[in-house]
Amino acid sequence: MQILVVGDLHYDMRQLDWALGRAGDHDAVVLTGDLLDISSVVPLPAQVPVVLGYLERLAARVPTIVCSGNHDLTRRDAAGEKAALWLERAAATGVVTDFGSTHLGDALVSVCPFWDGPIGRGRVDGFLEEQSALAAGPWWWVYHWPPPDLPVSWIGDRWYGDPDLAAWIDRWNPTLVLTGHVHQAPYQRGGSWIARTAGGTWVLNAGRQMGPVPNHIVIDTVTGLARWWSQDLTGEQRLTDELVAPAD
Repeated sequence: MQILVVGDLHYDMRQLDWALGRAGDHDAVVLTGDLLDISSVVPLPAQVPVVLGYLERLAARVPTIVCSGNHDLTRRDAAGEKAALWLERAAATGVVTDFGSTHLGDALVSVCPFWDGPIGRGRVDGFLEEQSALAAGPWWWVYHWPPPDLPVSWIGDRWYGDPDLAAWIDRWNPTLVLTGHVHQAPYQRGGSWIARTAGGTWVLNAGRQMGPVPNHIVIDTVTGLARWWSQDLTGEQRLTDELVAPAD
């Protein structure tokens, strides 16, 4: 299987068009959050139906997996915490999104939201607890914010990562976590698009650059190779056998 991983599109029509156009060349697409952009001149309520249209078309072509990012939190939920409630409409069109899961080969893929407070954090904790009981083979997470103390969250003078994610990784030791959020990590000295925790979990973050083609990663589950592309740099890393889902 060829899995295309893209994050932080930030309502860039050129990059959304690219993702839609390339989707058919892959067996699945994973979007790691921040599809909307709070700094755009286009109001968030106007961005939502446009992005939903892209997601519906993506899901009609290939399995599509999407987590929310901080830019995607447009309303407050019943607990009064910010949430990407609009992604529920994407789920109705076949997109696997927040608090959803699917399988890619024999790998269980669990999708976590960008949470805003203790209620949301508790829901993510409970979700991962439930998912852990279902993970009989490789276990992949889609989570917008990478953990701290790794090159994938290095911004040049400090780590900008989520300590709660680090604690969850230590607790459950997933095979792979697909992230975004920290745009500059791959370009900083000491930073990278890929890292591995002490427990063996691979963490990927494609980063972000402006332009018509977004930074992206392609994971080949047959060879176990991850390839990264940006406008200025590229890279590849062979991952462990435990990551690899058998070919169909």
